[in-house]
This record gives sequence, structure tokens and C-alpha cells, in this order.
Amino acid sequence: MNARTEPHVLSQLSNRHLDALEEETIFILREVAAAFERPALLFSGGKDSLVMLKCAEKAFMDTKGPSGSRGRIPYPLLMIDTGHNFPEVTDFRDFRARELGAELIVRSVEDSMARGTVRLAHPGESRNVHQSVTLLEAIEEFRFDALIGGARRDEEKARAKERIFSHRDSFGQWQPKAQRPELWTLFNTRLAPGEHFRVFPISNWTELDVWQYIEREQIALPSLYYTHKRQVVERKGLLVPVTELTPPREGETVETRDVRFRTVGDITCTCPVESPAATAADIVIETLAADVSERGATRMDDKTSDASMEKRKKDGYF
Repeated sequence: MNARTEPHVLSQLSNRHLDALEEETIFILREVAAAFERPALLFSGGKDSLVMLKCAEKAFMDTKGPSGSRGRIPYPLLMIDTGHNFPEVTDFRDFRARELGAELIVRSVEDSMARGTVRLAHPGESRNVHQSVTLLEAIEEFRFDALIGGARRDEEKARAKERIFSHRDSFGQWQPKAQRPELWTLFNTRLAPGEHFRVFPISNWTELDVWQYIEREQIALPSLYYTHKRQVVERKGLLVPVTELTPPREGETVETRDVRFRTVGDITCTCPVESPAATAADIVIETLAADVSERGATRMDDKTSDASMEKRKKDGYF
């Protein structure tokens, strides 16, 4: 996958900056709780949302109340399920929510399809892009005024344009040229009826920061993030997992390789990378030498055009 980085480098790598990143994230999570009436935390069961959930746990649950009872996260967890997610991830999502005693709301693209608000061009079309419709329907159903997401600015260049507090209009759309300034830690959270915010507390984290934090805090993750044997085919420079949803095409050779997922999402557009990394520390070492971005190495749906992510965000995507 990458150029080799020697294991001894890990002992020389400082993680002191993680304290500042964690402090900023906790501040933003608390700011959302204070500034909005009906916020929710977008929770997929993936590594970024699990890091954010760990920070939320520290922000709200590590402080005991007058009776000595542990605190609780003051907003629900929301997942938009395409129906094509890896079962290891959705099972872990449910487990983590139960473990924390958090309210979990799941809304499905399949329900939107049944209502006729989502129509696929063909049965094999990826449902990933259609999550925007289901998400906007969930916002209307619960009248959410802020949704906390785990996007990072190093994922994709469209994400790097967005503020931490990202204003969305009454249609749920993002207007890149109409973003509000963010000076110091002052956030403009004013909303007109029907509008809402997307808030990104880990905007200033990188993939490396996330893995260093996972390693430091010993955060449990779905097993897909670590090396395992999987049948794959090579397609357009990516390793495509062989599943019922993504069968091999004519002329493709099925191979069994040692792989892991750098990100997890809809099965139809998420690819693993070849890797022997079995621990978070191993992945930190690999990430130091990575020369392809997380989304560039793993996402088929972002390869349609350089502006694919920005277009989806303008349409209401995460």
C-alpha cells in the first residue's frame, strides 16, 4: 500500500498534540449542547464517529451528578442506513450505543425508497449518494437544528472548504460562498426557521491523529479495520470486495488477500487496502507512510469527478 516505515518510529512519534485536539472537540460538543435545542450526533459505527463518541463520553459522562450517578450524552445518536452496510459495523454501532445507554435513531434509505422519495436509476446503483434524501427527511421528522458529524478536513478537498459550524439553508443545502466567519472560538449559531447546522468537531484532526488517539485511548473498533483475509478483485486501481452486492465481473480474477478497511461505508462503494496491520499501533506506522488519501484509496463513488463530494454536500450530504 505504501512505502515502508520502520516500527521504531512509533516510539519517537509525539502524541502530545492530541490533548489540544481532544480539548477543542470536547469544547465544540459542549457548545452544541448549549446553543441548540434539538441536536443529534451522526453515528455510523466507523472510526471517526467512534473517536467523536469517545470525546462526547469524556465531555458529558465522566462528570458525576449530585447523586453520584454517571452523566449521559445529551443528544441522540443518528445513523442513516443504506441497507448495504457491513454487518460487523452495524452490530458494533448497536453494541456501543447500548453500552453507553445512548438513544440510537436509525433511518433507512430503503424506507425512503418505499415512500418513493428515493428512486434508483437501476437495481445495482449505489445507495450512498441517496443518503442525503433520508437524512433530510430525518431532520424534518425530528426537527433537528444541529447535526454533529465526524468529517475531517484531510479527507477530501471539498471538506477542507467547510467551517466547523456549517450553516445549511431551509433546503438542507450548503452554500460554499455564503459561509460564516469563525474568528477564534466564536461561532455564529443564529438560525432562521427551517435552517440547521452541520457541526464538525474533529475538523482539525487528520487520519494519523485519529489512529494515534485510538491507540492512546484503546478505543475498540469493528474488526474490519484490522487485517483479515478477504476475497477481492482489482478494478480501476482499487481492491473491490467480493460480496453478493459486488460480485466479480467477467474476466476478473478473484484473489484472497490480507486486507483492512481504512474507512467503512456502503458495501457497494467501499474498498479495502492490502495490509498486514493487526493493531492501532501498526496502522499508525502505515499511515505515516501513506501517499494516497483515505477516500482516494477506498471510495469508488468519489472517483466520478473531482467535484463529486462538493456537489453532494451542496445537495445536503453529510
